[in-house]
Amino acid sequence: MRSTIRNLLAATAASAVLLSAAGSASAEDVKIGILLGFTGPIETLTPGMADSAELALKEVNESGQFLEGKTLVPVRGDSTCVDSAAATATAERMVNTDNVAAIMGADCSGVTTAVANNVAIPNGVLIVSPSATTPALTDIQDNGLFFRTSPSDARQGKVLTDILIDKDVKRVAVTYTNNDYGKGLSDSFAKEYQAAGGQITINAPHEDGKGDYSAEVAALQAAGGDLLVVLGYADQGGVGIIRAAVDSGAFDRFALGDGMYSDSLLAAIGDDLNGTIGSVPWSEGEGHDAFVKAAEAAGVDPNGSYRAESYDAAALIALAMQAAGTTERGGKIAERVMEIANAPGEKILPGQLGKALELIKAGQDVDYVGATNVELIGPGEAAGTYREYEVKDGKYETVQFR
Repeated sequence: MRSTIRNLLAATAASAVLLSAAGSASAEDVKIGILLGFTGPIETLTPGMADSAELALKEVNESGQFLEGKTLVPVRGDSTCVDSAAATATAERMVNTDNVAAIMGADCSGVTTAVANNVAIPNGVLIVSPSATTPALTDIQDNGLFFRTSPSDARQGKVLTDILIDKDVKRVAVTYTNNDYGKGLSDSFAKEYQAAGGQITINAPHEDGKGDYSAEVAALQAAGGDLLVVLGYADQGGVGIIRAAVDSGAFDRFALGDGMYSDSLLAAIGDDLNGTIGSVPWSEGEGHDAFVKAAEAAGVDPNGSYRAESYDAAALIALAMQAAGTTERGGKIAERVMEIANAPGEKILPGQLGKALELIKAGQDVDYVGATNVELIGPGEAAGTYREYEVKDGKYETVQFR
């Protein structure tokens, strides 16, 4: 596993490059932090997430309706996904040096918790994560400053259980990445699966960054199960576990959590992944269709994990600022997020952010539907839907939405 020092050095170097464009900002610019794991175990996912968030900011800017002509400027920074010290250092630079007004991010649960507690909340900075899913964030003491556009893993545990039980899979081995995200999802899944009558033969953590997972897979194989549930990362330990399982013949059927959904996994495992099932936060309907249309028109690939959620996170930040009439820190922006996200009001889809800004400016209510049918059901909580998928012929195929 890479050391904290190596991660910190890598994150510092990456952030220096990503933040360099912020130096030319004018007095009318409003900086928004885009804090994602550009290095680390989800590094193949985050470029698309960042592009999607910046698409929303670009749409706001092109409307000319944002706070008397102010311009939103994205400031990218590297969270590393797994190194809380590195993520905190990046967030501190964003807040104290770049003077960001809000943060779109972070991504993984542990670093998001660290950034929220150590940087955003103490400085009164609104933080909206597109992908931090640990149930522990539901009860964070956030002074009303933390929101997320992806649903909690408390719900994903139930969804993954339903998928397996519906397929009459009653006995599984489980491995999870040894961090806040993996432990939270594993606990949720175990509770729901056992309550539904399923048996977990082993529920074992794995460390990311290892070159050999044969020992971990041997223990999983010894415990047995109809299939192996992998709750990890597609660019780190998760893919290593699957590769070792396939090569040794320990398992040939897999069920995956959201962190495993990536084209990089398809490329790494190939045909041996066919038949794999899993869940990932996703949406359908007119909002999702509008996002796909807007993204493709702008040259942004809309197909990937948490891209729609990233667009929505950035859009909520901009619309809440418009509703608050300010970009100043201190909570006034955050106070408007729930009313922007929920009914009553005129429904707003991707591609209609300019319209939303005009309505807000005129004192009218908006209900931001967005790309993911946004509905905030509690303090910072998104209701969300999940896509059940199966890998067929080397591609992710949708089974249904849950």
